[in-house]
Amino acid sequence: MTMGSIPKLILAVTAVAGYLGTATAQQVTGTLGSPSATTTVQGNQLPPPSPKFGGVIKERASESTSWWPPRVVPPKKAPNVLLIMTDDDGFGSPSTFGGVIPTPALDRIATAGLRYTNFHSTSLCSPTRAAIITGRNHHSVGFGVVGEIATGFPGYDSIIPIEKGTIGTILKKNGYATSWFGKDHNTPFFADSQAGPFEQWPNGMGFEYFWGFVGGDASQWQPNLFQNTTPIFPFQGNPGWNMETAMADEAIQYMRQLKALAPEKPFFVYYVPGAVHAPHHPTKEWIDKISAMHLFDNGWEKLRETIFANQKRLGIMPPNAQLTPWPDGQAIYGGAKLPRWDSLSFEEKKLFIRQANVYAAYQAYADHEIGRVIQAVEDLGEWENTLIIYISGDNGASAEGMINGTPNEFTTFNGVEVPVKDQFLWYEFWGSDRTFPHYSAAWAWAFDTPFKWMKQVPSHFGGTAQGMAISWPGHIGDPGGVRRQFHHVIDIVPTILEATGIPAPHTIDGIRQLPIEGTSLAYTWDKANANAPTRHTTQYFEMLGNRAIYHDGWVAATTPVTLPWELSTKPPPDVITGYKWELYNVMEDPTQNNDLAAKMPDKLTQLQNLFYLEAAKYNVLPLDNTTLARWNSPKPSLTAGRTEFSYSGTLANVPGSTAPHILNTAYTITAEVTIPAGGAEGMIVTQGGRFGGYGLFLSKGELGFGQGKVVFLYNLLDLKRTVWEGPTLAPGRHTIVFDYKPAEPGLGKGGTGVLSVDGNEVARNTMANSTPITFAEDETFDVGLDTRTGVALLEYRYDPPFRFTGTIDRLRFKIGPQ
Repeated sequence: MTMGSIPKLILAVTAVAGYLGTATAQQVTGTLGSPSATTTVQGNQLPPPSPKFGGVIKERASESTSWWPPRVVPPKKAPNVLLIMTDDDGFGSPSTFGGVIPTPALDRIATAGLRYTNFHSTSLCSPTRAAIITGRNHHSVGFGVVGEIATGFPGYDSIIPIEKGTIGTILKKNGYATSWFGKDHNTPFFADSQAGPFEQWPNGMGFEYFWGFVGGDASQWQPNLFQNTTPIFPFQGNPGWNMETAMADEAIQYMRQLKALAPEKPFFVYYVPGAVHAPHHPTKEWIDKISAMHLFDNGWEKLRETIFANQKRLGIMPPNAQLTPWPDGQAIYGGAKLPRWDSLSFEEKKLFIRQANVYAAYQAYADHEIGRVIQAVEDLGEWENTLIIYISGDNGASAEGMINGTPNEFTTFNGVEVPVKDQFLWYEFWGSDRTFPHYSAAWAWAFDTPFKWMKQVPSHFGGTAQGMAISWPGHIGDPGGVRRQFHHVIDIVPTILEATGIPAPHTIDGIRQLPIEGTSLAYTWDKANANAPTRHTTQYFEMLGNRAIYHDGWVAATTPVTLPWELSTKPPPDVITGYKWELYNVMEDPTQNNDLAAKMPDKLTQLQNLFYLEAAKYNVLPLDNTTLARWNSPKPSLTAGRTEFSYSGTLANVPGSTAPHILNTAYTITAEVTIPAGGAEGMIVTQGGRFGGYGLFLSKGELGFGQGKVVFLYNLLDLKRTVWEGPTLAPGRHTIVFDYKPAEPGLGKGGTGVLSVDGNEVARNTMANSTPITFAEDETFDVGLDTRTGVALLEYRYDPPFRFTGTIDRLRFKIGPQ
């Protein structure tokens, strides 16, 4: 180095200090000012301010010195991060945590790293997902409930505050490549259309690449799939396509591409498949494989005994743990009751075994595909440089199939129970694209062994306990070990930040950030800390009015007053005074089996008071234990307050939140169309599909007969279809009107529809019932085509996209009062 170069070096270091806050904190590679120079940033301010120009500018370029800003990179040796979380997976479901369903990929991470047996979710999908990407409690970030029942309070509006940035944003602005594959249940329903805004889509939350679906669930055969914010349809014309395999392919290609183009750039892959949330959609090969194992032939009670014995053998449960009793109407369960296996008929057992086999096949299939993604990390030579966190479920096993299970989950969401004998119509097709299936609620109780309750219930570990495994070779000192420290999903973000050496920012985009609320669990990686006390000492739980508080090894919890397997229209009890409280010492009683409330009232009162302090602190108030009322309550949307809608041409993939709302009201659909010479066929307008919805179309016909007839078809949850049929339309302009009036006010009431063509009534028909609450969530509103599954089954069947071959000059909806 010459003396003449020293001032320039000082100038360059001073310039880059704008990134770092202090020059001494930098990690610089290359010569500052050169095109190849890189630097870390202090991370307090994201993005960092642009550095001052460190070169020389004179009148002539030949006399000037260029200076490139250094590229921002993460700290040296910062690992790749692969964060995996499945959906609706009970604690006792995977083999890794004592279950009978083979999960070798989860086993692999547990063997290479650690198994966590006291890790907890919020008990419901989108709340857990909001917590895991922000490191804050779910009410703190607007997700006190799932987005479908959001209300206008800070803890419940499904809006993540800009003061609480995501791990995607933090890592991206520190030089990581960030991506999200699978389920996005954190985009508000009033912002999920092509009109945006997109700030709370994955791309707007710091994830540079998104490939997945938006909403609570989706068909794995024909999902509402997006690449970033653009709808895509890779399943069309591709028989056998399944999202589980396609998603793994996409993630593997993403990682390969990144490492080929930028080998030194670490990735953060957030991998969250729809499995094992309904619909349970494995391939036939996996169904056959699991069915041949006969895992469930002895029923749900014997299954619990098997799982619990496995948990004791594997050290998942300590020797003093007790198996909680089956719900037979006991007071401790608030009178809840599920059938005993021996009480069932032959037909019931046959159906329920089929349901469980398909579910287990779905879990095994999903784990297999996750295993492919993990193997790809090793194949890229990144195994030892990748922190892998694999969480089995975002809440407990789901009881949303009701007592009997269902071939169509949307029957549950509409309060309709499907009798066992009727379900045999779908028995052979269970798990195929002809079904949207869910198992019996009794299986959910079994898959949550050894705990009580299930998904939706935050007060008991059956709703919140999730098996988790973490591996990071060379950094976890006790491979294959078990950790029992209490931890929660809000602890994942601070754990990732500690592992990467990246601080939580003070500001993001100029907005002062509020503190992260979780606690890193990286201290548990040292073998010397295997039995160290947890550093997460207090944690509240609340969902749908049911609640609990964990503090220093004790849990105070309310007894559920509503059943997760029932959609009741009955008013719930008072949200404050209508609940009984239970008390558990979970250090000695990890399954919450021995209620101490009557023996230790002072301890219970202490914890109750603590719950309300935490509730006030984290936006939990006001408490609300309604569900149906919240689902139907007014929300912001692009359709709010509108009673008339007008369209023309083609419009596709519009979510239900932005479609004309025709449920439980009178409505009139008017279509002005032009038919070309030779006639026309195709969809004029539709919402929904095979599992519920409606369509106004011109028929396809068969072998040249019956084409071009005007048809309005209403599909009631794939249980009954009602048809209005008109004449074949001649070439020229026509006006088609469908007018529907309910017989009386109320949810799901029947009514009369009249189909008219060019001012003449051509069909009149009545329906005894209509859809009360929701059409299929993963289907859309389409004009001029049908993008996923068709509403027709046999009569007037067609194959999507079934494009309208005439011209839609104008399409109008007029909606009556609710």
